[in-house]
Amino acid sequence: MPPSQHRNDRRGPRLPEFIAVGPPRTGTTWLHQRLAGHVGLPARVKETNFFDSYYEKGLGWYLSHFKHCDPALPVGEVCTYFAISAARERIQRHIPECWIIVSLRDPVARTYSYYKHMREMAYTKDTFENVLATRPHVSEVNRYAFHLNDWFERFGRERVLVLLYDDLRADPQGFLDRVCDFIGIGRIALTGEELDDDSVNAVAREPRNYKLAQNARHMRVWLRSRRMHRTYDLLERLGFWEFSAGRGAEFPPLTPEQDARVRARYRPEVEAIEKLIGRDLSAWKIPRGERPRAQVA
Repeated sequence: MPPSQHRNDRRGPRLPEFIAVGPPRTGTTWLHQRLAGHVGLPARVKETNFFDSYYEKGLGWYLSHFKHCDPALPVGEVCTYFAISAARERIQRHIPECWIIVSLRDPVARTYSYYKHMREMAYTKDTFENVLATRPHVSEVNRYAFHLNDWFERFGRERVLVLLYDDLRADPQGFLDRVCDFIGIGRIALTGEELDDDSVNAVAREPRNYKLAQNARHMRVWLRSRRMHRTYDLLERLGFWEFSAGRGAEFPPLTPEQDARVRARYRPEVEAIEKLIGRDLSAWKIPRGERPRAQVA
């Protein structure tokens, strides 16, 4: 039965009945914002990161994020656990009947978006291709078939909804309808800017001051780890995070040559996920410079 019909003890704090696990840069922030108010979500934060970064804090710490949730609604979380094996094992251990939502994106576009986020947060000053060569975790996420198959084996295919970011861009309402149907809630009608997925969490510019961006990132982590959400939100309203992370030069698009090299690198992964989910992902394999003009973005 879907999460909305799953009967656990609703008189006290509840563990999530569904988790949207990412990967990063695949529309997870957009989904979190659309679900807010229609399901129970963690208080004042999108991602608790319990099953990867804060597991040692204990289950009580995690449960406290959901104590405010309406007992009439299914409880869930949107957190990018997709490629983290320890998180998969821990979720299976504590929530074996959890419903899992996975959103996949063209690995070249996803990885470049993630790289821009790394630059924005001052994790690196290096070039895109050097980051791919020296930071294996960046490409590890793109082993979509490997990681998805483990989710299938742990929770069963019927409990894992696989979505494509392409579908979010092409039909946001249809994308959200599938999520709502999967978790068993009424469909949420989208209007206006809610239909524009690119308005959420996009990264356009590098930091003007790398050290300021780095210090701001450390402050973000410190505040969140101590659940000082009011201070975090106040700084956000004052524009401090945006001031610290942006205002620098615009990120250029990948050159056709870069796009072709990286696309060739990920082609075996794309072909593996095509077979696993039964979707034609040809657009993920064709270098930008070789696409018909109408397909070039």
